[in-house]
Amino acid sequence: MTLVAERLFMSFGGLLALDGVSLTVPDGGVVGLIGTNGAGKSTVLKAVSGLLRPHRGEIRLRGRPIHHLPAHAVLAAGVAHCPEGRRLFAGMTVEENLRLGGHLRRDRHVAKDMARVYDLFPVLGERRTQRAGLFSGGEQQMLAIGRALMARPALLMFDEPTMGLSPIMIRRILDTIALLRNQGTTILMVEQNALAALMLADHGYVIDLGRTTMSGPGTDLLADPRVRAAYLG
Repeated sequence: MTLVAERLFMSFGGLLALDGVSLTVPDGGVVGLIGTNGAGKSTVLKAVSGLLRPHRGEIRLRGRPIHHLPAHAVLAAGVAHCPEGRRLFAGMTVEENLRLGGHLRRDRHVAKDMARVYDLFPVLGERRTQRAGLFSGGEQQMLAIGRALMARPALLMFDEPTMGLSPIMIRRILDTIALLRNQGTTILMVEQNALAALMLADHGYVIDLGRTTMSGPGTDLLADPRVRAAYLG
């Protein structure tokens, strides 16, 4: 397994945000987390990436505990987080943002991986010297994905990658995630569009009030009447 999270507990101001959440992400697989707003999905990703530290529980990346590490060390260990809202450096160019994504790397393949990002998203290559703040929401999401890929992660995490995008751009981003999956990238994804998430996911988890209430293959969850009634309209 690329990632194993066991019995994660976390609270804020006395309110329980995670109440024993457990999940696994297999090598080369896509795992989707669905649930209502405030259910705890994004908190799970932040716990994995080291932005938040669980009060109890364990997170292991390829067998190595990482729940005690700060965010920069989790990134160095192989977890890249593509956050909700993209969080780009708007005043910096495309290329500068991408180089920041690989700033912890000391290998000789950074230029090769940047070329891969430009192949994946040609518009970024065409506008590599332009500031990120001038881009549309969809173009910024492409750049956020590219920046995460520059870390050459063992695990790539997406938090609401289609939020606020046009239907055409939503399709483009989802197709890109499917392509990355087919290329062997291991992915953990939070997506409010439950239909899209479960169609992409090899395995899915339903999170409600900080608890895992259901889990199973994405196709099985899509067919489950409880999931359909609650999340698929």
